[in-house]
Amino acid sequence: MDPARKAPTLADLDALPPNVKGEIIEGVLYTMTRPRGPHQSTSLVIGADLVGPFQRGRGGPAGWWILPEPGIELPETPEIAPDLAGWRRERLPALPEDAAITLVPDWVCEILSPSTRRHDLLVKKPYYARVGVAHHWLVDLPARTVTAYRLESGHWVELGVWGDETAARIEPFQEVPLDVASWWL
Repeated sequence: MDPARKAPTLADLDALPPNVKGEIIEGVLYTMTRPRGPHQSTSLVIGADLVGPFQRGRGGPAGWWILPEPGIELPETPEIAPDLAGWRRERLPALPEDAAITLVPDWVCEILSPSTRRHDLLVKKPYYARVGVAHHWLVDLPARTVTAYRLESGHWVELGVWGDETAARIEPFQEVPLDVASWWL
């Protein structure tokens, strides 16, 4: 960032029009239109499939917090909101009540859509690797696929691509089979 320019703040985000979503990543303000119905629906379905077994312990091991679009504050990044993010409770025992989460997630999921695809791939994916997110999923709605990655030595290693499986075991949630085929509208 140009040192003569003022770094964007949370006030800049608050000033955005209601139909615009913003994030500040490493001192740069990024804006995009809010996600549309298919994007939001897919996020909701994936989150619901994970919350039962991994957050609430219904048919699974529990031990996670799974949140949609959490406001995460990290150094030089006062606001980043993955479509879904998860933290192991051993690292984040309780959710902050009146503050942003300041701990790097253990898992993030981004749903690629026309308005976010380029940003998610060129800005957020490398950023997540730099800050040490252990697992990253990219959901491609037009292709009806989810690609999972694990961070190894600062680089993403592709674990696989799923689309029509009804019992997919995908890291870091491999303990419970997921019905990926049901995620698509």
